[in-house]
Amino acid sequence: MVGLMPRALDRGFWSGRRVLLTGHTGFKGGWMALMLEHLGASVTGFALPPDTHPSLFELLSPWPALDSHTGDIRNAASFGEVITAAQPEIVIHMAAQPLVRRSYTEPVLTFETNVLGTAHLLEALRGVPTLRAALIITSDKVYENHELGIAFAENAPLGSRDPYSASKAAAEILTRSYAQSFFARRKIPVACARAGNVIGGGDWSADRLIPDLWRAYISREQVVLRYPDAVRPWQHVLDPVFGYLLYIEHLVRRGLDAPLAMNFGPSEAAFRTVRDVAEQFKRIMGSESWRAGGADPNLKESGYLAINSSLARETLGWEALLAVDNAIGWTLDWYKACRDKKDLREFSLHQLVQYLLRACA
Repeated sequence: MVGLMPRALDRGFWSGRRVLLTGHTGFKGGWMALMLEHLGASVTGFALPPDTHPSLFELLSPWPALDSHTGDIRNAASFGEVITAAQPEIVIHMAAQPLVRRSYTEPVLTFETNVLGTAHLLEALRGVPTLRAALIITSDKVYENHELGIAFAENAPLGSRDPYSASKAAAEILTRSYAQSFFARRKIPVACARAGNVIGGGDWSADRLIPDLWRAYISREQVVLRYPDAVRPWQHVLDPVFGYLLYIEHLVRRGLDAPLAMNFGPSEAAFRTVRDVAEQFKRIMGSESWRAGGADPNLKESGYLAINSSLARETLGWEALLAVDNAIGWTLDWYKACRDKKDLREFSLHQLVQYLLRACA
């Protein structure tokens, strides 16, 4: 544990609250869906089918309290029908094409999903009278990064080079435009949240460090690390999920007086190199599952990436609750539970409850 203790979530706020959650079949969205279920919210989910096998969403099934819809946010008609039927009070937009390397091979799909999909959401929400607040989840990669070794605060300029990061920065500009042009007159806060490099059980995506290391460990192979000395702000998935919900409570209570962009990243102590995380994986699992390799000059990635979360600390009392070593430990405990064929819904709920107990201590 580091720094201040975050305040508890208000269960009375969330119990029975109608929430639209996009991207609920993904890794981060699955943890958000589980948290909202635990808090008693009435959740409508809209997302593509899981694109990894296994997937967290399938491993946590069944979802008795979730109204799950399968669809593509690029399809304005089907997306809009679900939004209209749900009449949400709260919207949490997590659906995205989230992978930097995939954005190089499929840049148009990335922009269509991350920018046009967000536009479809906001356009449909203009006709929803029940709306109280919307939170668009973007990325710590939205900032213009000149590799100066600084942690970006919310007022830093947006801008980026790779298609993924550019699409997220563009989605933020789009969101700001809709917020000012259409929602401000209704006094509805529409905000953006940016998080650091998220780890946790149930991530099976390609080109993510711990999932790649785990697959190499299981297959007794080695991962080639493209940028072993790259520095990233590592944090457990429950830290930003918890922070997003605190932020939404603040948005509803304070309306347009609340800040409309906020960072959720760990303290500087959690800024570790890719090599450091891979070495800790090796110490825990006893496996030499990686080696350094040459970076692809055609796929540019940041060497140093960090965000300043002072605003979240000062406004919400939020800080990352799990130190980076604990975050890695909790993550590998989850994968070991999966390997050992434990009940992963029960195990995930146990981790979630333990996290909330720490937050309320």
